Amino acid sequence: MIIFNKLIILILPLIPKRLIKIIAKKYIAGTTLKEAVNAIKNLNSTGQKVTLDILGEHTKSIEECNDITDNYIRILKEINKSKLDCNISVKPSHIGSDINSNIVLENFSKIQGAANKFDNFIRLDMESSKITDLTIEVYNNLLKKSSNIGIVIQAYLYRSMKDIGNLKKNTNIRLCKGIYNESPEIAIKDAQEINNNYIKLLNYAFDRNIFVGIASHDEELITRCIELIKNRNISNNSFEFQYLYGVPMNKMLKIYQSNNFTVRAYVPYGANWYDYSVRRIKENPKIASYVLKNIFK
Repeated sequence: MIIFNKLIILILPLIPKRLIKIIAKKYIAGTTLKEAVNAIKNLNSTGQKVTLDILGEHTKSIEECNDITDNYIRILKEINKSKLDCNISVKPSHIGSDINSNIVLENFSKIQGAANKFDNFIRLDMESSKITDLTIEVYNNLLKKSSNIGIVIQAYLYRSMKDIGNLKKNTNIRLCKGIYNESPEIAIKDAQEINNNYIKLLNYAFDRNIFVGIASHDEELITRCIELIKNRNISNNSFEFQYLYGVPMNKMLKIYQSNNFTVRAYVPYGANWYDYSVRRIKENPKIASYVLKNIFK
């Protein structure tokens, strides 16, 4: 499998864009907001909540950062207008963190203002460890203005337990494993150890009365999370289960439904689907084998 993953990276530039699109299409809700809204409505009709994300990252110009910021504000207006059960997730590098910290904070503040106006919620996505500190700094600054802000904690980082401990109680996190290719000096590499740390972090977050978006497609890990929730008699209002749009989750969705658990789909959309898909595969070639394995399910 390791050889296959490396081979995928080598031949990636030779794969026709139309083939990449076929693979990516299952995991992306179109290129326009209209298409994304239709996907959200379909998910809402099944009782699922949604988090919407505009595809893109590492924006290099202030003008483009401003445009993306304006697009997120338009999304919040559309969510309100169409009465969708949906919030948004924003990558710091998409709206200015690669330029400087002032620009990303200013743009997040604009989006936060719109979220306040429309009684909605913003999630700051966590990217590579290069900007973990900056992301937390921006989050803490925004939290001073209003509480409709959440952040992401990555279970494979050794620092994550400390990061949760530094968060205010009664806040809101998405807990995921982490997908970026990080150094073994700062990140756990063994899959089982990542899962074990995930459970420790989840337990600690509940200790601190932190709302947790339990984001995983790993059935074994999800089962352990459910066992922890039931053993501790955690209220269903203290967490939700999250998954990436397009990932086969029928078995787990039935379990969530039978337990009256809240479910949220993370839905990406936008014109930058190709760059996003290629970058994700290059950063973590395991994605390629995962996608190819599941595309025919």
